[in-house]
Amino acid sequence: MSSTLVAALVTALLGGLGGLLVPALVARIPEPAPVPEEERHEGEPPKVPYADLAARPGLGPRCAVVSALAAGLLGWSTGPDWSLLWLVPLTPVAVSLAFIDWHTRLLPKAVVVPATLATVALVVAVGLATDERASLVRALVALAVVFVFYWLLWWFLPGAGMGYGDVRLSALVGLVLGWVSGGTALLGVWFGMALLGVPGLVVAIVRRDRSLMRTAYPFGPAMLVGALVGLVWGTALAGRIWG
Repeated sequence: MSSTLVAALVTALLGGLGGLLVPALVARIPEPAPVPEEERHEGEPPKVPYADLAARPGLGPRCAVVSALAAGLLGWSTGPDWSLLWLVPLTPVAVSLAFIDWHTRLLPKAVVVPATLATVALVVAVGLATDERASLVRALVALAVVFVFYWLLWWFLPGAGMGYGDVRLSALVGLVLGWVSGGTALLGVWFGMALLGVPGLVVAIVRRDRSLMRTAYPFGPAMLVGALVGLVWGTALAGRIWG
């Protein structure tokens, strides 16, 4: 059995086990301050409590399947690699964030910030211990560049539906993509934006309704899927595009 296949099977198993813990993670997130009705987007319902989301029937098994598939893909694409030390634990966290954002339009700071700090610590420790200084520097630079890019979008396009939770998450996305390569980071970020932005633009054009461009969308799932695509296929795509 090849080492790549072993890595895929082990990461799929660990990702699936982590996915079973998603309901417990969601249930422990503190509730944010309620948003006044007059400040909500038009037609936006009140936020669903995290405890209610966590209690949805079958949530654990569904998250386990998604986490296992995503983690298995990561293991298959990287083989036995130091980056799996943070990619595998992050997989169920990413699944929980995508689930939360899809149902609440929020990316809780209580999850994003600790996950980012823990990943930075792991990346720095691995980069220094294994003498992967180039990958370490590239990861930290990508973190800063992607974060600033999303911050500028949030600051200058406040009506575009992007929240500051997306800006926070962008730092984590840039970090894990940048460890692989600059091309991977570029493609992962681009694919995440295209996954949500292009369909939204098409719908607005077809319906001839510019207000749809200002509707709040859950951008987190698209960012995370884009990161997964970048991590799994980004190196091959970057090689084809840029040689």
